[in-house]
Amino acid sequence: MKFTKLFFALLTVFTITSFKTIQNDILEVKTAAPSREFYQIKTYIFKTEQQVQTTEKYLKEALLPGLKKLGIKNIGVFKPKPNATDTLKKVIVVIPFSSINQFLRLEDKLANDKIYLTAAADYLNASYKQAPYLRIESIILKAFSDHPILSSPALNSPRANRVYELRSYESATEAIYKNKVDMFNAGGEIKLFDRLAFNAVFYGEVISGAKMPNLMYMTTFADQQSRDAHWKAFVDSPEWKGLIAMEKYKNNISHIDITFLYPTDYSDY
Repeated sequence: MKFTKLFFALLTVFTITSFKTIQNDILEVKTAAPSREFYQIKTYIFKTEQQVQTTEKYLKEALLPGLKKLGIKNIGVFKPKPNATDTLKKVIVVIPFSSINQFLRLEDKLANDKIYLTAAADYLNASYKQAPYLRIESIILKAFSDHPILSSPALNSPRANRVYELRSYESATEAIYKNKVDMFNAGGEIKLFDRLAFNAVFYGEVISGAKMPNLMYMTTFADQQSRDAHWKAFVDSPEWKGLIAMEKYKNNISHIDITFLYPTDYSDY
């Protein structure tokens, strides 16, 4: 009898403790910050116009529909603004992933999609003599903590006039790079971009790429005039002047690459 009472007493304590633990877990999930997405920036490089046409047909009719069937949305597809010095053509695709596992499982899932395989046949089965691209470059990023989810910008201007500015900031060392990331997050650089309506699509830490350590981000504008006006407001703002005057944030960028893009007619934004 004593054993039975002891058993039920212990069971009651265990049940109450477990219930509280579950309650706490649920509360933590509800109050936790949004999960940080991962991004792939996939750049297709072409030598001929035929390669451009083959790959764009694949992107428009096979890859993007295939990704959306898997629940991957807000996919950006861009081309660089024309430059007289460019000898190669490019198409840049930005794909958001809810987790790194979703990225790792992507190829296997597409390989089991018969509709995708049919639509992608010309691209996937191209011979080595008629390759649909010259090369593919791929960069993997993890979203910043203060901008964890990709934002699809709302622009009403003609797509050909829009300016999507992709920036890459390299730093001399990993520690200095983390300092620059902190400048965006805790330092308030992201908040300043938001206040000035830069329509940022994403901010990401490069976790795999040819140039590291570095971060990348994309801002968007109705046209070049709007872009220039926004950056003037940024440089002239008291927040920015205060940030760059802080000793702890000095010399945290060693190199900057700026690429001006415009969206294709089948890009999601």
